[in-house]
Amino acid sequence: MARRCLSIVLAAGEGTRMKSTRAKVLHEVAGLAMVRHVVAAAAKAGSDRIAVVSGRDSETVIAAVRQDREDAEHFVQEERLGTAHAVLAARAAIEAGTDDVLVLFADTPLIRPETLARARASLIAGTDICVIGFRPENPSGYGRLLERDGELMAIREDKDASETEKAIDFCNAGVMALSGEKALAILDRIGNDNAKGEYYLTDAVEIARREGLKVRAIEAEAFEVAGVNNRAELAAVEATWQKLRRRHAMIEEGVTLIDPASVTFAHDTVLGRDVVVEPQVVFGPGVTVGEGAVIHAFSHIVGAKISPEVSVGPFARLREGTELDAGSKVGNFCEVKNARLGEDAKLNHLSYVGDAEIGARTNVGAGTITCNYDGALKHRTVIGADAFIGSDTALVAPVSVGDGAYVGTGSVITEDVPAGALAIARERQVNKEGRGTAIAERNRAAKAAKAEKAEKARQA
Repeated sequence: MARRCLSIVLAAGEGTRMKSTRAKVLHEVAGLAMVRHVVAAAAKAGSDRIAVVSGRDSETVIAAVRQDREDAEHFVQEERLGTAHAVLAARAAIEAGTDDVLVLFADTPLIRPETLARARASLIAGTDICVIGFRPENPSGYGRLLERDGELMAIREDKDASETEKAIDFCNAGVMALSGEKALAILDRIGNDNAKGEYYLTDAVEIARREGLKVRAIEAEAFEVAGVNNRAELAAVEATWQKLRRRHAMIEEGVTLIDPASVTFAHDTVLGRDVVVEPQVVFGPGVTVGEGAVIHAFSHIVGAKISPEVSVGPFARLREGTELDAGSKVGNFCEVKNARLGEDAKLNHLSYVGDAEIGARTNVGAGTITCNYDGALKHRTVIGADAFIGSDTALVAPVSVGDGAYVGTGSVITEDVPAGALAIARERQVNKEGRGTAIAERNRAAKAAKAEKAEKARQA
């Protein structure tokens, strides 16, 4: 039988330093709420149950978590009386029984499932409590992990540490794994005899040691346990996440990033082998890019499926529902929304295509727009294969253009165009002899009068 694991995610902090109307843990890293990052890591580490302890905006927090884990249990910490008190808010989840208990913080979105798995492995090996530590550049202010012969003897708060202990750079990250069988007995022994009158999870180590239980620490990378308390720290965590993702793309996925630091990914961006991404590209959530595609500079892409060998941009915007089939092209200063381009279709420049389907090998000329919105409802434009849409065409949806049809430049298409037809919908040109010269003379006279008036005003 698989070993069971309960992860308790502490998400009840007020987050006042964020200066926000939203709960801190709902602020996003790579387009995903921090609490959802932590829940995802717990799940990948083998947690079959997730319990979230929330406070502010509790219903919104659990709703966010349940986008990924519908079975997530929810508990509310009515009073803020310390970390151990927060964990015990989920008492019912612990009492239901489990092999391992992981205690996580919803504002540490970079925690890696591999690290959590190592903590669980320590429990499997016989440890009763496994504390996750790290080595910060400056340990001042952090609790020190005091070890002897591989055992964790105590967590010493910085203010209580001796000079010798302050020289230790192995610090407490707060994340902890406990034996499911012994967790409640340990937690219930934690008291609040301290200056703040709070129940501290760190006291679990001393209690376990007194009971003769085995306590050990493992080391995580410092970036994994970086907490977010304000917008500056949120930006720093985002920067770290992006740096790691870019490196993964280049080394593990075979992606070429011309200027890595200028590319922004979302949490779920999927990139195929031999994709090339030029500078200043932003990937929002829900983007898949197929092998050999090229994303040119200054493009912004959200919710799009890009097939192999597609070219996008520069300066292109792809919105939700965009599908680009193999070999198709969306060129500079084009916007596509909820539309599909067939194989080898071309939308080269200065065009908007929304709520549309464009067939294979069709060419859409510069300045073409699909007029998809009538002020109340959206309507669809369907263009067949091998069609040619002349520049500066307005396609007033709902409308269709058949296979192999041609639409003349500057047309406003309000009726369906049959396959193989030529549609021209524009006024016939009229030339007025001498009218251009008259207009130019009128404009010169007006400019001269304006200059004369300005000169008089200056002299006055």
